[in-house]
Amino acid sequence: MLSTTAATRHEPARPRDLRLLPKAHLHLHFTGSMRPTTLLELAEKYRVHLPEALTSGEPPKLSATDERGWFRFQRLYDIARSCLREPDDIRRLVREAAEEDVRDGSRWLEIQVDPTSYAPHLGGLIPALEVILDAVDSASRETGLGMRLLVAANRMKHPLEARTLARLAVRFADRGIVGFGLSNDERRGMARDFDRAFSIARHGGLLAAPHGGELTGPSSVRDCLDDLRAARIGHGVRAAEDPRLLRRLADAGVTCEVCPASNVALGVYPKPADVPLRTLFDAGVPMALGADDPLLFGSRLAAQYEIAREHHGFSDEELAELARQSIRASAAPEGVRAELLAGVDAWLAG
Repeated sequence: MLSTTAATRHEPARPRDLRLLPKAHLHLHFTGSMRPTTLLELAEKYRVHLPEALTSGEPPKLSATDERGWFRFQRLYDIARSCLREPDDIRRLVREAAEEDVRDGSRWLEIQVDPTSYAPHLGGLIPALEVILDAVDSASRETGLGMRLLVAANRMKHPLEARTLARLAVRFADRGIVGFGLSNDERRGMARDFDRAFSIARHGGLLAAPHGGELTGPSSVRDCLDDLRAARIGHGVRAAEDPRLLRRLADAGVTCEVCPASNVALGVYPKPADVPLRTLFDAGVPMALGADDPLLFGSRLAAQYEIAREHHGFSDEELAELARQSIRASAAPEGVRAELLAGVDAWLAG
């Protein structure tokens, strides 16, 4: 009979806690970061009727692979956004998003917003952006989370609006704006139509991080690279369908902001095991796992790492490398990056 000590020695090692793994969060949308309980409270405050999909306590069943499904997703998002009407609402959302990220081990967050969506309730575009930037600064100080803003244009709107946003983002770069993106249905609006806006942003020192390669195939990733000179790609998972494109991403060191739970919730892949995390990782494509819109998809940052572990067999060493890749792809200052990378090593050593 084995002694207790001998039996203990042969027990399998307990998996390291992924919430303690230092990481950077580079793909989180503004309204989509809201806590469901906060949405319910704000809806009651402003007498906004919420559909059952937003009140059931369960993530809504969505499929955005056709236009009707995307319209439903966008409608739910717009209803939630309509509950953000006052500066205090903005401050609450940002503070709570920071608290959730800290709880999940995030040490650096780049939250993405289109300020034009909030301008009507906040006195105009510039006042809205100032409120958001002030909220980010306050939340960062209160929680200790490194936090910056990425301004995103809407590809469903005219490219001239994107140029206005790019100029505004550059103007406020010293207040904490680090990047410029392009979001919404990638089946609408050609990437090249927004090349001037991205040129303005790049010349102003902002990194380019447009969405691509989620709802459409590898061609949309190539368009982001060729037309917008992307440094990061929002999603980018469909690049897995083109080995030559994978090599290009790996060689150029372009990071894909992969959001596994979102990909499944929107019907891009049937189940978590189908998201091509292993294909991208083994091809050498840098990845930064992100939660996208936790309000609608039901899971936050650490859960994305759990998917990599449970459904794709990522070892702790590989999960640590994913965290490193997220940190390296961030706009964090070099000193902050070095500190976070050391924290990853300490997590692995522990």
